[in-house]
Amino acid sequence: MRLLASLLSLCSVSFLFAIPATNGDENPAQRPNLVFVFADQMRGSAMGFLGEEPVLTPNLDRLADQAIVFTEAASNYPVCSPYRAMLMTGQYPHRNGVVSNCLNRTAPYGVELKKESRCWSDVLSDNGYSLGYIGKWHLEAPYEPYIDCANNRGPNKWNEWTPPDRRHGFSYWYGYNTYDFHTRPLYWATDAGRNEFHYVDQWGPEHEADLAIDFLQNKDGNRRDPNKPFAMVVSMNPPHTPYHLHPDKYLEPYAKMTNEELCQRPNIPPANTRMGKLYRDQIRHYYAMITGVDEQVGRILHALDEEGMADNTLFVFTADHGNCLGIHNHKTKNVPEEESMRIPLLVRFPGKLKPHRDGLLISVPDMYPTMLGLMGMESKIPTDVDGTNYASLLMTGKGDRPTSQMYINIPVEARSEGRRGVRTDRYTLIIDRMPKQEERVLLYDRKTDPYQLENLADKQPELVKKLTRDELEPWLKRTGDSWE
Repeated sequence: MRLLASLLSLCSVSFLFAIPATNGDENPAQRPNLVFVFADQMRGSAMGFLGEEPVLTPNLDRLADQAIVFTEAASNYPVCSPYRAMLMTGQYPHRNGVVSNCLNRTAPYGVELKKESRCWSDVLSDNGYSLGYIGKWHLEAPYEPYIDCANNRGPNKWNEWTPPDRRHGFSYWYGYNTYDFHTRPLYWATDAGRNEFHYVDQWGPEHEADLAIDFLQNKDGNRRDPNKPFAMVVSMNPPHTPYHLHPDKYLEPYAKMTNEELCQRPNIPPANTRMGKLYRDQIRHYYAMITGVDEQVGRILHALDEEGMADNTLFVFTADHGNCLGIHNHKTKNVPEEESMRIPLLVRFPGKLKPHRDGLLISVPDMYPTMLGLMGMESKIPTDVDGTNYASLLMTGKGDRPTSQMYINIPVEARSEGRRGVRTDRYTLIIDRMPKQEERVLLYDRKTDPYQLENLADKQPELVKKLTRDELEPWLKRTGDSWE
């Protein structure tokens, strides 16, 4: 009897993992939907259920019980445009051309998402999906005459319109490229021309969640084709600077907390330092924004339930990168430390993915092929995608796992220089060769030093050589990176 019970249990588990993904050649109306929600600048440790930071995220906490929580997800190039280009193309920066943020300074170097890039959204659109994009895009190079808005009035010009032929299959469009005034955001609607943007007197994430719910409900049939499966992206700018631009209600729980309660991580700088003061001045607002984003995620999840769509929808929540807020003496992001590089990643697919926590060293370009794989469209993945399709691994628990993730920082004017490194399940190695600076090597043992307080590079030169040889050099070759 004990043997029979064990076999029955094994069969039950096998059935759960062996549910086949939808065949990409079936009736498109039977295919799964996709809802992809991501925040800007939300670090991976800032979710309440992890117990790492005193931040309130009740909706993500509930989602974590229903999803795979990728505890080691990382942003390979933790800054806005490179992340987004890797996400959309499945390629690393040297292949997709977005080697830095898209703004007027980098425009002469061709830094923007290429019209000819074959994005995952193009694949879905060409295979019978109705697509919608809501929120921040940040993949266009601004050009003269610059759009007359606040983000374009300083020496750096950030915001730009995305014309319909550069939207990569998204037929419903309600977005902008970069606009950081969260309490009065700016958008272009689907049919708006370049100078026909409009402002909204509502907090950006709340407004975007309203539109996302409207897209899901599709009451008038004008948001998407009701006879097609859909894919919707909701790209929220908060918790991006300026941190104080949020509704007051989200600050209330943090206003009651002392600095000691908010600043328990041992790598937060002392209060009497410039970066320590910055952290204490901003952390309440940073957490308030995260709690606000969490509320909007909850509203979108609730709408999926109300519309009866949850069981046939792949739901992803993540962020483009984190933010240091003064930790390691870094004001923001674009550095290799955990507060910048590690990101939240929760993936829910009822009946196909068993909820659990997974330490898979997943990289941003892997999301493209893995999403298509989970949606039964593995045969549609372009051959020039750099990322790995982990759909089978996630559904069966079996398959090869990567031994590291690449870290990248590329000076736009010197693409063979900059910082490169790897993040393994234990170590972070960074070789810093920024232009006109002395070479510097960082080595952190995150097992014994999770807050990265000690650089071990000088103490363990052989380990530096081993990680360079066995992990970094293969990544450079694979991604077509001329850095040496």
